[in-house]
Amino acid sequence: MSDSARRELLLHGAAGSATVLGVRQSTSGGTESECVFTVQVQLDGARPYDTRVRQRVRVADLEGMQPGDVVCCRVDPGDPDRLVLYVPDSGDATTVSVSKILANGRRADGTVLATAPVAADYAGREDPVLRLDLELRAWDEPKPWHVRLIQPVPLTAIGLVDLGQHLEVAFFTVDHGETVAVDWAASLGEE
Repeated sequence: MSDSARRELLLHGAAGSATVLGVRQSTSGGTESECVFTVQVQLDGARPYDTRVRQRVRVADLEGMQPGDVVCCRVDPGDPDRLVLYVPDSGDATTVSVSKILANGRRADGTVLATAPVAADYAGREDPVLRLDLELRAWDEPKPWHVRLIQPVPLTAIGLVDLGQHLEVAFFTVDHGETVAVDWAASLGEE
């Protein structure tokens, strides 16, 4: 995509969010890298869908564009596979990184309701990226709630994602999984 087409899409595209399912860096030079991202896109009023995006990104932004991270996107209304991904500004409260959730979030018990591999190319990744459906219970919330997460699962924790297993989870608010992260170290008893 040309720079002018990218700017046009950033200005006039439909705003949404994208969960990074996979990332492959194809070239790197200077302050930018060309990457191929596999993402699950969520637009208001539409069903989520998976697609691939090839684009240049700043090397500094790659840390926040790893599997499991949620980034912002602008989508061409006439072609849903034509989109631009970008890391939100620090003032954008709708997107929170997994590391921030684990460091500052409240704690809950998550019961595994379902697990499924995410259909994406993970060449070179050791940890599989899975979709996890969980029921969460927190001591300070009046009732349990359900969330769906897409996160890398350490190979050492694969046995913890079976139906009915309990996981240590961090969260900021009761939502559908946007501000929820599994604490794999605590779930494995490594803390």
